[in-house]
Amino acid sequence: MNHILDAITAQDSTREDFANLPLPDSYRAVTVHKDEADMFAGLPSNEKDPRKSLHVEDVPVPELGPGEALVAVMASSVNYNSVWTSIFEPVSTFSFLERYGKLSPLAKRHDLPYHIIGSDLAGVVLRTGPGVNSWHPGDEVVAHCLSVELESSDGHNDTMLDPEQRIWGFETNFGGLAEIALVKSNQLMPKPDHLSWEEAAAPGLVNSTAYRQLVSRNGAGMKQGDNVLIWGASGGLGSYATQFALAGGANPICVVSSEDKAEICRKMGAEAIIDRKAEGYKFWKDEENQDPREWKRFGKRIRELTGGEDIDIVFEHPGRETFGASVYVTRKGGTITTCASTSGYMHQYDNRYLWMSLKRIIGSHFANYREAWEANRLIAKGKIHPTLSKTYSLEETGQAAYDVHRNLHQGKVGVLALAPEEGMGVRDHEKRAKHIDAINRFRNV
Repeated sequence: MNHILDAITAQDSTREDFANLPLPDSYRAVTVHKDEADMFAGLPSNEKDPRKSLHVEDVPVPELGPGEALVAVMASSVNYNSVWTSIFEPVSTFSFLERYGKLSPLAKRHDLPYHIIGSDLAGVVLRTGPGVNSWHPGDEVVAHCLSVELESSDGHNDTMLDPEQRIWGFETNFGGLAEIALVKSNQLMPKPDHLSWEEAAAPGLVNSTAYRQLVSRNGAGMKQGDNVLIWGASGGLGSYATQFALAGGANPICVVSSEDKAEICRKMGAEAIIDRKAEGYKFWKDEENQDPREWKRFGKRIRELTGGEDIDIVFEHPGRETFGASVYVTRKGGTITTCASTSGYMHQYDNRYLWMSLKRIIGSHFANYREAWEANRLIAKGKIHPTLSKTYSLEETGQAAYDVHRNLHQGKVGVLALAPEEGMGVRDHEKRAKHIDAINRFRNV
C-alpha cells in the first residue's frame, strides 16, 4: 500500500499516475466474523464489548463492477451502526449480506464469512468501473452511505424509498473502516478542501442523517423561529442538528448529560440547555412504567427556556428512554422525527397527546444523494463544521467502538486508515484558518 500512499501525498501526481498504480492483492480492514455472531448470546447490550468482536486483518481486494469505484481510504469514523454490527444487534449483519447476495451474481461478492464494516470515508479514487463518468482516479472524495439499485420506480422520487436501499458498510460489505473500500459511484462527493482527511471523514453519515431529519422536506422541514428539542445535542448526531438549527434561524433546546457537554453546546452558539443528569429527570419509574409527572416537569423547564412556548420539532434518536417525553412536550400540530433507538427499539407513549393534539411522528433514515450532497456542500462552505473530538488508528477501532457504545465520547471519533498521522490532506489553508476555532471546537473540550 506504500506506493498508493506515496502517490496521494506527492504534490505532482496526475490522474494518469493514479490510473496506472497497481492494485495490491489485499488490504487491511476492520471485520466481524460470521462464526462469532453468537459470541455475546445472553449478555445485556451494555456488557457486549466491541473490542472482542472487531478484528483488523488482511482481506482480498474485491472485484470492481459497473457503476462502482475503489477508493483508497485515508480516514474513516465510527458510527453507532458500527457498534450495532460489533455487538450483533438487533440482528447479525450477516443476514443482510446473505439477502443482498441473492440479488445478483455481482451482489454475491458481499456474502462472505467476514464483514468489512464502516459507513464513512475520506480518500482518493483508485479505479472506476464501466459506466462511471463523473469520477476519475486521483479525485479526492468523501462517501455517503446510501447504496441503491434504482431498478424499481419506487426510488426515483426519493432514493431512500428504493426497495433495494441499503446502508453501505452495515447492510453491504467492503465498508470504509479499511485501507480500500468499494462504493457505488453515486455515493461519492467532493472532499471539503479545508479539512484534513479525518475531519472530512467524520460528518458523512451523521451530518446527512441530521440534514434529512431536521431540514429536508422529507423530514421536519425546519423553518426560522422553530423551537427544536435536540436530544444528545453534543453527540454524533445531535451536534450537527444543533448546528443546522442555529444556521437556519431556529432555536435549539439542547439536552445533554453533563456540564462538559453543555459547554460544547454553548460554544456552538446554543443558549437554551438542559443538563438532564444535573436536573435529575427520570422518565421511567421502573422497567414497565413511565412517569408522566416527569414529562410535565420537563415541559415546564422547556417553557422557562423558550419564553412560554412549546416544542415545534423534536430531534429524536435515543428511542425508548425518551420517546414518551418527546411526544408529550411537542406543541399541538408539532413534529417528532426519529432516526434511531440507541436506548431501545420498543417506544411507548401516551397516544392521547398525539392524536388529540394533531402531532406527527416521522420516521427518518439516513438521506438520499441530493440531501447528502447538500449537507456536504454546507461542510465545504464552512457553514457547518466537523465535530471530531478524537482520532484512533485502524488497530484501535475496537476501542473506538467501545467508547461510542459506552457514550464516553464527544461528537464524532475518527479512525486513520492509510493516513499515517492526523492533519494531512488540507488543500485550502486560508479557508481553514478562517474556521479553525470551529473545526477544533470538540477537540478542545
